[in-house]
Amino acid sequence: MGGIHIKNKWLPYVLVAPTVILICVFKIYPIIISVVQAFLSKDGAVTLDNYKFLFADKTFWSSLKVTLKFNIIIIPVQIIVSFIMAMLVNAHIKGIEGIRTMLYLPFCVSLSVSTVIWQMLLNVNNGVVNSILGIFGVKPIGFLIDKNWALLSIILISSWRGCAYWMMFFLAGLKGIDLSVYESAKMDGSGFFSTLFRITIPLLKNTSLFVLVANTTANFLLFAPVQIATEGGPQGSTNLLMYEAYKSAFVYSNRQRQACIVTILLVIVVGVCVIQNKFMTEKEA
Repeated sequence: MGGIHIKNKWLPYVLVAPTVILICVFKIYPIIISVVQAFLSKDGAVTLDNYKFLFADKTFWSSLKVTLKFNIIIIPVQIIVSFIMAMLVNAHIKGIEGIRTMLYLPFCVSLSVSTVIWQMLLNVNNGVVNSILGIFGVKPIGFLIDKNWALLSIILISSWRGCAYWMMFFLAGLKGIDLSVYESAKMDGSGFFSTLFRITIPLLKNTSLFVLVANTTANFLLFAPVQIATEGGPQGSTNLLMYEAYKSAFVYSNRQRQACIVTILLVIVVGVCVIQNKFMTEKEA
């Protein structure tokens, strides 16, 4: 019996070990290598010249500006839309199962495939969207080739799939709220918006914090739609930092520049997430 007890004691660690190893090899190790490489010259000497050259590069600052602009727009849009979607599918109405499936379906399509689909839909010459707009006399819009529309198009492509994913977290949170709370509020004469802001949203604070942090991390590290649809163009209007890091490594063959960008991106993401977490926890207290 003692041997069985010992084996059972270590069983959970044995089961999670493969996942931990994979995370260390494919996530943590590359991050450490990038951070270290950012402070090394090509001959292996410790230096800050890599950052000096990067900070003197106008392309980097333009990419940073685009990245911040992109996230300032997409993060609140995805969180608000996904929350509204969750409220909708949580409603007790006939046929909600079918609606729930339709709203979640976009996440079942990979980001790369969904980007290609939206490329065809937004094509300036024969895309479905421009064809529909043409019926109403609207001239063709270069959604992916016009610098005024390209970033918004990337936001649309990412949100089409992303909102479906984050919706499920909000839905899980809504399902965890005791219905008796709503019944008591209804008996007290609480209306829809009063119940929403005084009961639903406060009780979803932990869920909202998780979605906010995870959503921020995912969008700061977004890569596939930019690489497939616009390649950072037109005129750098969609050149996010993650794509600039990719170009530094695989187009310019400048590993030091890539390492610096990744390190800066890591600092930004951690900093933003810490601020979000502190703000949410202080508000809760």
